Amino acid sequence: MKIAVAGPYSAPTERERQENLDRMNYAAAQLLEAGHVPLIGVNAALPVLSKATMEHKYKAIMDISLAVIEHCDAIVLLAESPGANRERDVLVKKGKPVFHSAEEAIRHCKAQSN
Repeated sequence: MKIAVAGPYSAPTERERQENLDRMNYAAAQLLEAGHVPLIGVNAALPVLSKATMEHKYKAIMDISLAVIEHCDAIVLLAESPGANRERDVLVKKGKPVFHSAEEAIRHCKAQSN
C-alpha cells in the first residue's frame, strides 16, 4: 500500500521542525520495512522550496503535500495540526483508512491479507 505519514511539521525552532520531520521519517521507515510505500508530503516539498524564492512557502508546502496525499491508500496521522488534518481529510473523504501509528497500519494490513 501507499501510505502517507503526516503530523505537525511547523514549529518555532529549526530543531523542533527537525524533530517533527524525524518522527514522520521514522514512521515511514517502519512502513517501508513492512513492505509498504511511505509518502510524506513535506519531504516532497522541502527540497523544492529550498531552491525557490517565494513569499508564501506554507501554501506551497500544503499544495505539494496535498498532491502527494491524493495518491495514497491510507494515512498514518502521528498527531494533529492544521496541515496534517487537511491531509487526513483528503483521504477520509475518499473512504481511506486513518491510522495513528505505523504499527497500527502494519497490523491492519497484515490482518487484511490473512
